[in-house]
Amino acid sequence: MKKIKLDIVGLSYSQTQSGAYALVLGEVGGNRRLPIIIGGFEAQAIAVEIEKMQPSRPLTHDLFKTFADNFNIVIQEVLIYNLIDGIFFAKIICSNGAKPIEIDARTSDAVALAVRFGAPIFTYDFIMDASGIVIETNDLAFLENIDAPTAKENITTPAPDKPKEKSPKSTYGHLSDEQLEADLNKAIDNEQYEAAAKIRDEIERRKS
Repeated sequence: MKKIKLDIVGLSYSQTQSGAYALVLGEVGGNRRLPIIIGGFEAQAIAVEIEKMQPSRPLTHDLFKTFADNFNIVIQEVLIYNLIDGIFFAKIICSNGAKPIEIDARTSDAVALAVRFGAPIFTYDFIMDASGIVIETNDLAFLENIDAPTAKENITTPAPDKPKEKSPKSTYGHLSDEQLEADLNKAIDNEQYEAAAKIRDEIERRKS
């Protein structure tokens, strides 16, 4: 079967359902997007690496990366290989230099490791046909119309009916640049990564 290479387009959180996020993967060289509903901890693990934050203590996926590096294990690719009853299934293809080994994993965990190892993410064309969304622009406005039950992974946190893009109005808009930088460092030190991501968004918004 033909494999489709994917990039991470973004993460969108719901303002109506705490703990549920949409991980959006985009087809490289195409206009299809694959949204997957994941839990808050899983979204945090991905966002921390994407934003290049430095936790005060290693997260679980960082620990796995350090463990793998010390034993010369590399992740060659991540493959989202099946979609059953609206649930995505993924596997990690890794190697210790002898032979490739396939390890079953939740999609969010597999993606969190892929970004740490710089490994490519793939899926099959039939999955994109079944659950992908074709867009005409590069923004994330299409997330407002995602039907969550058709795009999720097997998580215990209930998925929201309609995951939404983060509101453009920031709760940190009244703070000075210096206060934002101080709050960002404090949030990272306290491992409050969701708050840190919001503060960093406000900093980037001001820079733009």
